[in-house]
Amino acid sequence: MLIADATEADLSGILAIYNEVIARTTAVYSNEPVTLENRFEWWSGRVVHGYPVLVCARCHRRHGVCHLWRFSSLARVPIHGRAYRARARRLSWAGDRERAVQALFPRATALGKHVMIAGVDAANIASIRFHEALGFEQVALLREVGRKFNRWPRPGIAAALADAAGAPR
Repeated sequence: MLIADATEADLSGILAIYNEVIARTTAVYSNEPVTLENRFEWWSGRVVHGYPVLVCARCHRRHGVCHLWRFSSLARVPIHGRAYRARARRLSWAGDRERAVQALFPRATALGKHVMIAGVDAANIASIRFHEALGFEQVALLREVGRKFNRWPRPGIAAALADAAGAPR
């Protein structure tokens, strides 16, 4: 499995993955598919500020994407955006997702970030366990902040230290 910085050439694959996530999950609270232009703005907005967008590939086929974004321009906390995968490649994503998110930790540290946070639907036990295995712990649970699929999902916020224990803070 290859993990690499996304390029403009990867955006059509990222678009397909993201629109699939919109259609079938509560990972984002969008209901409308986005365009290639939208993904270009999303990608270039991160890259210009030094935030990574990583793609995962097997056999030259993109099957996952993860990224960082800033929580606040003043905070030393980046958001671990999300780690999405293409549905058709579900089995091959299992270990790749872990490696992709782990690749974000040194990138966050290089950006001077101390903590990474992740949004996780409280009903998604697999995602909660996945993040816990990477050192994230739940720090907040939000109520009725987004509606999708005719229900009020309960997003949680999990946090993990991006830098080493004992690092100057």
